[in-house]
Amino acid sequence: MPLMLAPLGQEMRIVKILTDEKTKKHLADLGVTPEGKITVFSNNGGSLVCIVKDGRLAIDRGLASHIFVA
Repeated sequence: MPLMLAPLGQEMRIVKILTDEKTKKHLADLGVTPEGKITVFSNNGGSLVCIVKDGRLAIDRGLASHIFVA
């Protein structure tokens, strides 16, 4: 399922990221990689606040629709 549909507070595993290589590299630098863990902390109108490793990260809804989790 896309990250934007993930339930709040539940740790999910990133399955795949369907975006261009530049964006994939930027996400990897932030700790968002396939097989990594991510938890949606807040889901307000414009973006998702996610917990990745030990930090929080705001992800735009457009980008979140290209990150698939299970």
